[in-house]
Amino acid sequence: MQPGTGATRTITVPAKMRRRRGAGNPNGTRWFTPWLYLLVPVGLLVVFTYVPVANMIWYSFTDWDGLDKTKDVVGFDNYVEIFTRPEMFQVFFVSLYYLAGSVIQMALALYFATLLSFRTRLRNFFKGVLFFPYLINGVAIGFVFLYLFQPDGTLDALLTAVGLGTDEPRHWLGDPDLANWSLAATSVWRYMGLNFVLFLGAIQSIPSELYEAAELDGANRWHQFRYIIAPGIKRVISLSFILSISGALSVFEVPFIMTGGANGTATFVIQTVQMAFEFRRVGFASAMAVVLLAIVLIVTWVQRRLVPDEEVSLS
Repeated sequence: MQPGTGATRTITVPAKMRRRRGAGNPNGTRWFTPWLYLLVPVGLLVVFTYVPVANMIWYSFTDWDGLDKTKDVVGFDNYVEIFTRPEMFQVFFVSLYYLAGSVIQMALALYFATLLSFRTRLRNFFKGVLFFPYLINGVAIGFVFLYLFQPDGTLDALLTAVGLGTDEPRHWLGDPDLANWSLAATSVWRYMGLNFVLFLGAIQSIPSELYEAAELDGANRWHQFRYIIAPGIKRVISLSFILSISGALSVFEVPFIMTGGANGTATFVIQTVQMAFEFRRVGFASAMAVVLLAIVLIVTWVQRRLVPDEEVSLS
């Protein structure tokens, strides 16, 4: 607008200059700009995930021992050996202990998340207490519980103090009937904090008006959990259940540190590591890892089919 005239002057920008300045984009950015931000994370994902998986699949068709430069291709011989040796899959029975522990873990995490989502004294303190074990290194947890489960150790002393002691010390990690339950209990203590945080965040995302309306209708805490909280966090519960089953199938850290797979505590992953680094059969171990990956994917697919991801409506 020119001063004093009230007239408006229109300035025309040439099309070539508009393209150069990105005038066709309302934000003034080029079409490939978002891809530049994805370049680094996608590159890291490919280098550290997909390339190793591709190498693992290639090794599974060889008889490589992990040291020789040459790798002789043996085809499907490794897979045939896996499926013709029943002891390779018997270790999956050990995963049932961790699966049972996962159910207990999810129930406890859901209970504490529901309890601490309402007004509770010292609730921030208890949130930190419940989540803290998940922040500790798994190796450190293994050594701590290794001393806890020693015969005449801390756990036996606590049981004796409350009147549950026995004349002979219990071999929590040496008795095959107790070892897997002890290891599963350790995993429950360590990973409950993760599910607790997931459930707590989902519960707190539910609008508070629903609770107020439920209280006006005379609903107690159980009714609020059953008709508001449980349907509202159904997706998160389904996700946690999928993670729990896949984690139970691929347990490694806790039993490897505490027992090394002895006394009937070996898992499929421990068996795979032993094949690779103790028996120098990296090709065979790679085939075992591929089989485990396929089992986890199939189990996850079946879970998604049985529990479809439905829209949640609380109205």
